[in-house]
Amino acid sequence: MAPLKSWLSIPQDSHFSLSNIPFGTITSKNSQTEKRPAVAIGDHVLDLQAFASGDGFSALPSVHSHLSVFSQPTLNAFAALGQPIHREVRAYLQELLSENTSHPQILKDNLSLQKSALLPKHETKTHLPMQIGDYTDFYAGVNHAFNAGSLFRGPANALQPNYYHIPIGYHGRASTVVVSGTPIRRPNGQLLLDPTSDPKIPTFGPSRRLDIELELGCLLCKSNPMGDPVPIKDAEKSIFGFVLMNDWSARDIQAWEYVPLGPFNGKNFGTTISAWVVLFDAIQPYRAPKLPNETELLPYLVEGREDTVYDIQLEVDLTTPDGATTTISRGSGKNLVWSFPQMIAHHSVGGCAMQPGDLLGSGTISSKDDSGLGSLLEMSSGGKKEIMLAGMDVRKFLKDGDTITIRGVCGGEPGALVGFGECVGTIESAIVFP
Repeated sequence: MAPLKSWLSIPQDSHFSLSNIPFGTITSKNSQTEKRPAVAIGDHVLDLQAFASGDGFSALPSVHSHLSVFSQPTLNAFAALGQPIHREVRAYLQELLSENTSHPQILKDNLSLQKSALLPKHETKTHLPMQIGDYTDFYAGVNHAFNAGSLFRGPANALQPNYYHIPIGYHGRASTVVVSGTPIRRPNGQLLLDPTSDPKIPTFGPSRRLDIELELGCLLCKSNPMGDPVPIKDAEKSIFGFVLMNDWSARDIQAWEYVPLGPFNGKNFGTTISAWVVLFDAIQPYRAPKLPNETELLPYLVEGREDTVYDIQLEVDLTTPDGATTTISRGSGKNLVWSFPQMIAHHSVGGCAMQPGDLLGSGTISSKDDSGLGSLLEMSSGGKKEIMLAGMDVRKFLKDGDTITIRGVCGGEPGALVGFGECVGTIESAIVFP
């Protein structure tokens, strides 16, 4: 299928082609304090509050009673309208922006509305797209699970007996989920410097093994009452869209604290997500089969199809404080053994109430080979070998001033890319305790 063509100039390599139409939250040069919804299109941003105020939705009657959602500081109210409305709004905006739009008077020929609503992206600032009430991180990347488990327990015991039966997850800290570009402060915590010591006595200080986790995030749009599970056949309807995610990890703090209740301070100091939410519909052409799972699943986790993950091309760059950049990972979002619908079905099966804006993390996504590993823990074999960087620099784990940039995009045809933009964070020095 030929790329959709727009009357608006869109770079051929833009992640935000007419095939995409991702949603986010912005402030702008002409309104620096009022956050409001927007969509990204090429090098521009369509301010949906200004667009709605200027009768931009005049030819879409189904949203006339919902226009107030475009004056909210987050996307939660829009998301809560459900996938049918998301689908209509996205298709409507695609039609208005298309070269042969049937409504040129609304935007294409309306210079006044263009001036107020169609803003250069460089004159806008993105914010956390949704108010995230709850955040749960899963462990669906089996290659990472095997690699990490092998480092700690050996290959024979790398995966726990429950791994292929249940989407493993834990509840994270929603208050420190931040938008791309937000600095990440190195955490302090308890560290066991010599794991072989007896007795084991921790010290306190900045994490020495600060790491990344390459993940996908799924943002929800539906609620279910407490006590009412979401059936697997309906779970996809709960998905608003997807973001890139870096679940920063302090491996040394985590190693000392995680038995018996799992990660805590080693994971709760920061999670970065990309600013633009790629809607559920936009990513459907890129469905792919999950990684094989030969285990007979319990009925509540059985999906009607196998292509429930997505072929998203993922890259991770590490930029050192002197500005040298190295691409340290190239992988794919299809390297998952559990899908987000399965995660939703499992998360709610005991009666957990979920809400619009809840965030689910896929868990670290790694390829089978070394080219697409999703953590420095794996790349450095647990800190035993150095990762070579540009300029003859090396890393085992992150240093202060390092910047991590994650990119993700679907498709390869110029002018038709469906991408996420970037998920960026820079490490700041830890607080010095007296």
